[in-house]
Amino acid sequence: MMLNTDIGAIGVLCSGGDAPGMNACVRAVVRAALYRGVKVWGVYDGYNGLVRREIEELDSAKVAGLLQRGGSILGSGRCPEFHEADVRAQCAAYVREADLGGLVVIGGDGSLAGAMELHRMGIPVVAVPATIDNDMPGTEITIGTDTAINTAVEAIDRLSDTASSHNRAIIVEVMGRHCGYLAVQSGIATGAEMIITPERPIELQSVFDEMTNAERRGKNRFMIVLAEGAQWHASELTRLINEADNPYDARFTILGYIQRGGAPSRFDRILATRMGVSAVEALLTGVSGVLTAWSHNRVELVPGDDLPERADPWGETLTRIQRISTR
Repeated sequence: MMLNTDIGAIGVLCSGGDAPGMNACVRAVVRAALYRGVKVWGVYDGYNGLVRREIEELDSAKVAGLLQRGGSILGSGRCPEFHEADVRAQCAAYVREADLGGLVVIGGDGSLAGAMELHRMGIPVVAVPATIDNDMPGTEITIGTDTAINTAVEAIDRLSDTASSHNRAIIVEVMGRHCGYLAVQSGIATGAEMIITPERPIELQSVFDEMTNAERRGKNRFMIVLAEGAQWHASELTRLINEADNPYDARFTILGYIQRGGAPSRFDRILATRMGVSAVEALLTGVSGVLTAWSHNRVELVPGDDLPERADPWGETLTRIQRISTR
């Protein structure tokens, strides 16, 4: 592997919504770069840090103990100003002024889009996929997804206990935006009676029918895992169930941002580390405009221009799953 010895420093930023494992990735970027004699500057609050010129040099001590920490020590956020061409040009000029030989951008699909804009302006950039939604194209899984699923599974298990005690239906709304991956994975893992996703809309009567069938089989609970982008919100579906003649009294819980926080899982820590190291190696070998994708149990570099607009993280089997019954 031929390294570019002209690169003396690179930058790293976290953009978009936070995801467990972002800190582990920042740590990996810093450690991998320092090992190769390259300095690392952290950019605060995503692309906002480039706009406001807020960066700080990171050394090994500053990233110590980050493997087990959720969130992002650099902060993470969205930057509406970055959509403007003149603002992006100013950011690119600042990257050159700061003598950064490239950027590692850790974040979701919007972060990838921003990274590609900088790449087209001549700034070497490598994107690392980090979002709990697992809705990014080109990669089988993103940093933070595994932890979010584990968090949802624990919550659904607890809610299942109280649902069984009171002969109730409980609707658990999980995050995911337009992607039902979190709902499907957590629903399968907890034996939920029904999973409702944006990709597979269903009729309300189908919900009622399945509840009736479950009651006839002697089930003392009815768990519905609802993706936040589905056709109903949790409160709305709960109201519709309770207004109809159904065998279960319905309640709902919205997990919300609890799925983003907490210590990353073992898988997310290792995934973030491997992707962070790969991103540094890519920059130092002159590669730009790529995504560090997880595919076939390894990290691969996928050109950003080759990626579709939307991800399809399901595959042939999962797209057919609409509800899971424990018959």
